[in-house]
Amino acid sequence: MKTKKLLALLLAAVMLVSVLAGCAEKAETPANDNPAETQTPDATPEPVEADDEDEEDYTTGDASLDNPRNQDDIGENELLVISFGTSFNDNRRLTIGAIEAAMEEAFPEYSVRRGFTSQIIIDHVLRRDGEVIDNVGEALDRAVANGVKNLVIQPTHLMDGFEYNDVVNEVAQYADAFERLSIGAPLLTSDEDFQIVMEAVVEATAAYDDGKTAICFMGHGTEADSNGVYAKMQKLLTDSGYVNYFVGTVEAEPTLDDVLAAVQAGNYERVVLRPLMIVAGDHANNDMAGDEEDSWKTVFEAAGYEVECLVEGLGSLEPIQKLLVAHAQAAMAQ
Repeated sequence: MKTKKLLALLLAAVMLVSVLAGCAEKAETPANDNPAETQTPDATPEPVEADDEDEEDYTTGDASLDNPRNQDDIGENELLVISFGTSFNDNRRLTIGAIEAAMEEAFPEYSVRRGFTSQIIIDHVLRRDGEVIDNVGEALDRAVANGVKNLVIQPTHLMDGFEYNDVVNEVAQYADAFERLSIGAPLLTSDEDFQIVMEAVVEATAAYDDGKTAICFMGHGTEADSNGVYAKMQKLLTDSGYVNYFVGTVEAEPTLDDVLAAVQAGNYERVVLRPLMIVAGDHANNDMAGDEEDSWKTVFEAAGYEVECLVEGLGSLEPIQKLLVAHAQAAMAQ
């Protein structure tokens, strides 16, 4: 990760600690409030002038093209799409925004709204671009304030991990606030889900499958048991005959070293790297495609391979959008 980004994250962490410390001196926060500082649904915070540490992030695209989907007066039916989020403006629009647009097309009787789980990203986008994105608590409070009766929640999380279960637990606190409330499954849940995702990523990289190229996917990784989805995806690829496809993670197993060793065991001349994540944000741009000595790109180049990086999130793929739409449909049927 670049130095500027590390400084920006450290600054955000310090600000968050300060807010939490201030909250500790006040009355106990209700269980459904986010521990970080929040805005009420009808508040419109003014953008704060960006500092030098934020300046480079303006190259991530035009935030004004993105729809934060935080409008009010939405009727009785709401479909809330919850994502971790990303501060990369163009990629946010092309992945999360594309998923939300697919939901709107599939369910015209529902008002589609957005919620992010990462308060650091929410604060960063607000400070830099003046774009207001709800966190989960704010999005749920907004739904209550709008008189929503039927609320369907569809997370875009890859797996049933810590993040997804945090969403489930927070949503459960609103069980009595709506006449009907349901939540959809994460992307990789059933065996059929794995098959659909595998076919989607293979199709997206088919042009590079020439027998001399190793196609490597970088996932995030987690300490939760659900980290096994990466090994399962690798086995499915191998068993399906895609022996030149490899799956690794940034923060868990399989590691970059594991993927490198697997590639070196074959007779490959080139390597294509693509994120196995809904968005192509900081991890994809820096940990995968960055020029730092420990990035995947640099490590494979140092090993003698010609490397091409496809900095595109899974959310930009139509089969992925359709799969999440199907999960939302299943939630509505509950």
